[in-house]
Amino acid sequence: MIANEEGLRRLMRLSLTGDKQAYAVLLEQAGKWLARYFRQKIAPDAVDDLVQDTLISLHRKRSSYDPARPFLPWLAAIARYRWIDRLRQTYRHEAQMLEDYDKAEDSHEEVVGARISIDRLLDLIPQSQAEVIRCVKIEGLSIDEASIRTGQSESLVKVNIHRGLKKLSTLVESE
Repeated sequence: MIANEEGLRRLMRLSLTGDKQAYAVLLEQAGKWLARYFRQKIAPDAVDDLVQDTLISLHRKRSSYDPARPFLPWLAAIARYRWIDRLRQTYRHEAQMLEDYDKAEDSHEEVVGARISIDRLLDLIPQSQAEVIRCVKIEGLSIDEASIRTGQSESLVKVNIHRGLKKLSTLVESE
């Protein structure tokens, strides 16, 4: 069986009613579709792990699926989020390796001076904007994590980051 929209949609509908056999077939077919999807985007050695991560997310999010809507765009959205998460992990890991490599060359005074400069700049913008910029841009938290930490909605976090960075840019340019 080749995974197509109607077949996967039907299997998902059946699995939502408790049909375990349909769910097993759905996971198998979705796994094949995801493997083809990810082969175009990432290194071959990471495809299997990313497919498994996405299938776990599908399992966790299956109750959010609306049977009246197409299945493949819903699955593709989940796959895209998993792919982006994987890219972030990879880049964080590589950035950490680079930071470790460069640590011997960094002068302590330069790091402290840069941190003081950033803190001074952030003190010049509203606290809600500075807080989310620290969380997302400096500490590397996701929008969701920053939202939880600060108590701001995800959309407000995005708006505050955008506005705060714009204000910081204006401040730096005026100097």
